[in-house]
Amino acid sequence: SLHPLHEARTCGSPQAVEHLNPPASSTMVRKGRARIVLGWREWLSLPQLGVACIRAKVDSGARSSCLHVLDQELFERDGRQLVRFVLEAGLRQEVRRSVEAEVIDQRMVTDSGGHRSQRIFIRTLLQLPQGQAWPIEINLTYRQNMLFPMLLGRAALRRRCLVEPARSFLLGVPTEGEDTP
Repeated sequence: SLHPLHEARTCGSPQAVEHLNPPASSTMVRKGRARIVLGWREWLSLPQLGVACIRAKVDSGARSSCLHVLDQELFERDGRQLVRFVLEAGLRQEVRRSVEAEVIDQRMVTDSGGHRSQRIFIRTLLQLPQGQAWPIEINLTYRQNMLFPMLLGRAALRRRCLVEPARSFLLGVPTEGEDTP
């Protein structure tokens, strides 16, 4: 099995985790719509940010999703507000990549400890290992001391996913490979 901090180039298939979890359907029909079933932690991709695989905590108690970044810098280009930031990845966060994205909003966010801070929000594509993808809003923050570099909140899950809180990595685990941000 993989070390919990290992991030690899590609996310695996559900068959790769049969030894960790009993077989389960990855979709469930609820209110006439098929929903993707996620565990409380999953491997996801953010392809527009160049993130092939990232470990995320699925948290229906959090309204918004967030991503661990370093060195946020706001700037303007062609009349649009952008943010430049550094993504860290890899077993010891040794792989770094500078990324630019358009700012869609800046708003106050209250963290799980009750602390409020102004955060930058961007829109990017969330992709699951099986290929399903949709745009999500994600705020940028410093999460160095957290176990998961990404938190997937309920706004990103709405009308698409159900969470099985007693299970993990229902979508699969990454295959062995080169670390990537």
